[in-house]
Parts: sequence; C-alpha cells; structure tokens
Amino acid sequence: MKNIRSCLLLVVLGSFALACSAGNAARVGPVSKLPAVKILEANSPGRSLSASGDDTYQWPGLYFEARFDGPSVYFKLGTGDVILRVLVDDQPVATLVKPAPGFFEIGNLAKQEHTVRVEALTESQAGPNVFGGFLYSKETRPLAAPKRTRQIEFIGDSHTVGYGNTSPSRECTEQQVWATTDSSRAFGPKVAQHYDAEYQVNAISGRGIVRNYGGSAGDPLPVAYPFVLLNHAARFEDRAWQPQVIVIALGTNDFSTALNPGEKWKSRDELHADFEESYLRFLGSLRARNPQAFIVVWATDMAEGEISSEAGKAVSRFQADGDARITFVPIAGLAMTGCHWHPSTADDDTIANTLMRVIDGKSDAWGAKAP
Repeated sequence: MKNIRSCLLLVVLGSFALACSAGNAARVGPVSKLPAVKILEANSPGRSLSASGDDTYQWPGLYFEARFDGPSVYFKLGTGDVILRVLVDDQPVATLVKPAPGFFEIGNLAKQEHTVRVEALTESQAGPNVFGGFLYSKETRPLAAPKRTRQIEFIGDSHTVGYGNTSPSRECTEQQVWATTDSSRAFGPKVAQHYDAEYQVNAISGRGIVRNYGGSAGDPLPVAYPFVLLNHAARFEDRAWQPQVIVIALGTNDFSTALNPGEKWKSRDELHADFEESYLRFLGSLRARNPQAFIVVWATDMAEGEISSEAGKAVSRFQADGDARITFVPIAGLAMTGCHWHPSTADDDTIANTLMRVIDGKSDAWGAKAP
C-alpha cells in the first residue's frame, strides 16, 4: 500500500475545516498562487464539454484521474454546486463541499508514484459543474493517465444516481437529499470497481421512459440521453466510448404515481402501450450504437409489480425480434431506507451483487477481446 493516511477536508462555500490523522498525511487545500506548472494528462470517460482545458459536466458520477511521481499535484475547479471526493492511491483524502472556484494542491505525499482521482458525488440537474484539470510542477514527474480495457454504462433514474443513499432517514429536505447523495457509492460504480472497468452514469432523478415522477415537466430520460449537457447544447459523440456492458433501470417514475387530469394518457393501458413502444425504440437506438454490448435491464418490485412487468415486456419483445444479448432481471425485497424511500448503500450492495451474478453468468459479457 502507498504511504498515505486519510485526511478529511471540508470546503463549504469557500470556508475550510481540516482534520488529519496523526503521522504523514496528505494535505488538500486552496492555493492563491501557483508555481510554474504544466498540464497533467487525465482520464475521464464521463460526458463533458472540453474547452480551454476546462471540462463542463452535468451527468452524475463523473470522475477524473491522473498519475504522477512526486510529492504533490494540483487541480483546478470552476463554477458549480457540487460535492467532490479526492482520493490518492485509492484512499480518500478530502471531501470538498461546494468548493469555491480556484486552484487546489494535494501535497505532503511520499516521493513516489501516485494515482489521484477526483469524483463528483452529487446530482447537478440545476446546472453544470466545471473541472479544470490536473497540473504539476518541476518537482513532479508526469505519468500516463490510468486506462482500462473494460467499459460499462449505467442508464436510469434516481436509483442509479444514488439519490439520498447515505441518509440515516427516509424523511429528507431537498438540501438533505443533495448532501446525502453519493453517486460513487451507488450500485453502478461498485459494479465497475469489481470489474476494474471505466464507467458512465447517465441517469436523472425523477425521469422516466415517457413520464416523469408525478407527471412533472422535463425531458424523459431517452430524450435527454443523446446530449452532453441537459440543455441539449451538444450531442454526445465519443468513438472511444464503446461499453461492453450496459445496465438500464427505468420505469419507476412512469408508474409510481397516479395519472393526473390533463396528462396525455387517458388510462393506464395507454401509458403501458406508450411505455413499451418507447422503451423498444430506446433499446433499438442503444443497440445501433453498441452492436455487441450485453444489455441488462433490471427493475424493482415497487408499484405493485407494474414497473417490473412493463420493463420485462419491453425486453421480451426486444428478444422476440432476435436480440440474444439482452436480459431482464427483477430485483425484489430492497429495504429502501434512503431519502424518500430510495435505495440505501446497503440496497446498492444488493443490486450490485445481483448484477454481478448476471454478468458473470454470461460467458462473453465483456466480449471476446476483453481480458
């Protein structure tokens, strides 16, 4: 194990509270003046718009990684309300809560090779965040950024986001939901870590296939999915992103609330028909982009089984059209003790373990070229 101890840094709207364990501990903090620095190569498979060294991102679960040999490294943050976790050599060393824009140093490290990672924990529907990259000074030697052969994508709603998954209570204010959402501890990153895979989390709380929670406004997930940001500023196109496995969980928001007067569906049967046809089109678009991917669709037993039933029907119809690389997985019995009856981190473990059994059961899930 690398020579590093954990150190917790809380940055709240520009104010700092630092608590480090005894001994040689990493230090993370803002710097008002940088030494002469150069840009350090970084790896980030998530969706972002890059311009002038800055990555603007809005989908949850993004992470940025770099490698170097030396006692320190720097990173730049731009605007955005976000909670970030900083890790060095896979050990968390700081948590930044709504950090002010500027430059930060990760210092007091052993003079050896290190991997640094900055993870976005929160959901950012209201607006995008900006990460300005990693930088290094003359006392540090740059190394190639981490790269992995396997890629896995997670598509869904709040269950995939990790909405309020660290909350000790189901009763939460809007601010408590934001503060207790940890996408890095949701089931998706846990599955990705198990397989040492790059991952994307393309999920939006409250959105469905055709209908959002309670009939609320906003793009359903398939409408928002093609774009880098939620404002439709640019379509996502990245030839390097070719996931061998895609995991989808949608339908909770379509069916967990009653239809309201004035919605376009006059009956539950009409909603079912629209959902199934729209899900088929979405699956078809994913298959066109990822011809060899193994697609896993899962659903809970909520809404008296309506979610699972309808998602299962869509997958069955897709299979009937000749697609053998898709499967449906019902998951029952989750405790749902997170905010507003959402999965907790314990539930995330259950979901992750179920998905891993399904993936392990498909001998060529990662393709013939995967290790």
